[in-house]
Amino acid sequence: MEHFQRSRRARFLLASVPAALMGAAVARAQSDVSAPSPDTIALETIDIAGRSGGAANTVGYLTRRTSSATKTDTPLIDTPQSITIVTQEQIRDQNFQNLTDQLRYVPGVIPAQGESNRDQAIIRGQNTSADFFVNGIRDDVQYYRDLYNVQRVEVLKGPDSLIFGRGGGGGVINRVLKEADGLRIREIGAGGGQFGDKRVTVDVGDRFSDSAFFRLNGMFEDSGTYRQFGELTRYGVNPTMTFLIDPVTTLKLSYEYFHDDRFPDRGIPSQFGRPYRYRQNISTFFGNPEVNFTKVDANIATATFDHLFDSGVQMHSQLRFADYDRFYRNTLPGSAVNNAGTAVTITGYRNETDRTNYFSQNDFIYKFLTGPLKHTLLGGFELGYQEGLVFRQTGFFGSNLATSVVVNPLAPITRVPVTFRNNGTTDANSRYSLGLAAVYAQDQVEVTDWLQLIGGLRYDHFDFASTDQRTLVTNARIDNLVSPRAGIVLKPLPNLAFYGSYSVSYLPSSGDQIGAFTPGLVIAKPEEFENTEVGVKYDVSPTFQLTAAAYNLDRRNQRLADPNNPGFFILSGRTNTQGIEIGANGYVTDWWQIAGGYALTDARIESATSATIVKGNTVGLVPFNSVSLWNKFAVTKEFSIGVGYIYQTHTFASSDNTVRLPGYNRFDLGLFYEVNESVRAQINIENLFDRRYIYTADNNNNITPGAPRTIRAQVIVRF
Repeated sequence: MEHFQRSRRARFLLASVPAALMGAAVARAQSDVSAPSPDTIALETIDIAGRSGGAANTVGYLTRRTSSATKTDTPLIDTPQSITIVTQEQIRDQNFQNLTDQLRYVPGVIPAQGESNRDQAIIRGQNTSADFFVNGIRDDVQYYRDLYNVQRVEVLKGPDSLIFGRGGGGGVINRVLKEADGLRIREIGAGGGQFGDKRVTVDVGDRFSDSAFFRLNGMFEDSGTYRQFGELTRYGVNPTMTFLIDPVTTLKLSYEYFHDDRFPDRGIPSQFGRPYRYRQNISTFFGNPEVNFTKVDANIATATFDHLFDSGVQMHSQLRFADYDRFYRNTLPGSAVNNAGTAVTITGYRNETDRTNYFSQNDFIYKFLTGPLKHTLLGGFELGYQEGLVFRQTGFFGSNLATSVVVNPLAPITRVPVTFRNNGTTDANSRYSLGLAAVYAQDQVEVTDWLQLIGGLRYDHFDFASTDQRTLVTNARIDNLVSPRAGIVLKPLPNLAFYGSYSVSYLPSSGDQIGAFTPGLVIAKPEEFENTEVGVKYDVSPTFQLTAAAYNLDRRNQRLADPNNPGFFILSGRTNTQGIEIGANGYVTDWWQIAGGYALTDARIESATSATIVKGNTVGLVPFNSVSLWNKFAVTKEFSIGVGYIYQTHTFASSDNTVRLPGYNRFDLGLFYEVNESVRAQINIENLFDRRYIYTADNNNNITPGAPRTIRAQVIVRF
């Protein structure tokens, strides 16, 4: 018996070997030149399950394991949380041009306009421009992220401060980047399409030796858009290196330079509570086209260190430096079109939001037994420092320096010169800093083969200060927050799991985007998100998974402007979101893959947050029903067809519910042809039947019409 216990313990500890240390050996046994059949992939996946993560556990549109939700390598079926993972194959097949569009096929996620200068999404009724991460580290600056260097996109739904820290009220979006894995890769992609779309990507990887690997991903794009004056230029380069220092130690280095500049377009106004004449002309621009411009330059460097101690403790440490040079200027519809249809106002402003981030994350994992119980114990700490500038200028029109200009909505382009000035009162002009320190602990306990428990706590210390550069007055606040997490997984069958979970997350009073800090915010308590969820996950086969979740999400302490004290708030605002999400990913048959699902989302205002946002209103941009389903059919070994369907019921442009955006449905199409083992060609058609619809909005008078039928083609060559 003693020998059996030692052997059992040894096998259990062996499972704790980091994926990074075994990835090279696994990678050498694989080839990405031609995809094997689903049955073959399934056997390979099962064979290495528990010993490696990443590509080895990804089959087409299905990823079976991730460490992002728990910071430990855990099968999705054993994770008590709703998670959707968009794999590299799905990203390639759908060929979307930015992250926000890619999220359209994730159940429960709705794109927001983001003022047409950044990624912004609504997750379970919570609107965010900051809950974006790269390899688990915060990437919270407002900009458009590209997918050229992305291995997969993970959308984790429900609050989870224990893993990701502040924010994440509805969930988080985590990009997992490609990395040097020792494989020989030579891949070039070239594409183009309507509206002057031109794009080139490159992916090159190899090894200097058996212990030193490199990889280089790059991208350049110069394109137009379906909107009048729309254009963008972006490019990025991301070299990475991996060093196997010894059998139990790995060092990974990554540096990315990314540049994006484009024409921001805040869309069209409303009239009589609906979008103005969008069916007649979806491209019309409102504003001064000589002014609008946005750009970001990002420099992001990361060092990742993995080590397995003799005691069996795994260490995973990441150090990141990120510097963002960021600004945008807009002219935009500032009002609804008047009832007579003869006038609409145009306003403008400029914003500079530079930021520098320093983060250090350090995780320690230990697997051990206490009698019949199997533990996976996580302990760690995070240190961070963020500093930056928030500087806003109001646009003044013409020689009389008016803050707006009136145009005819049938000819809404103005050439009146615009001068940008900080108005000295409502325009921010502050430098800020945020110091953070966190410690966390979590235990995953396998009680029996059919019962698993997870529980943990995180303590966060936030020290935020903002100095007004005009008055030199500094406002500061310190918050100490404790976030719990608990979950249970019941598995009556090895491939069937029922789960329940409870989690809490906080958003400090500095807000979704840290910046200027007013006296009213200094005394405001953090917002709180509390989520209760039950769900089921069913592995129909090793290559196909069905999931379903029902949840209740409460948001508290939302700020209501105090009418008796301008600049201060009453923390009585509350929202409640109740919903059901159903997801499907993987091979239904050996010739049919699917990715997508259905979401029922009832997001309501529970307590007023303003004079017009009152109890009973629906949260802005949240449809009650939404469906997104992508299908890929293998007609022959060489030729496949992709068919996508997106549907959502009506929404409101904002939570005051005065402007109604009609529901819509659209079809997307993909045609894929493997010319040979080295060449792949594809054509993607978005909005196949050229439907006129409203895609998203930022507020009642900044509404974005959906794109018309759009055709793009690309060729990928491997050599």
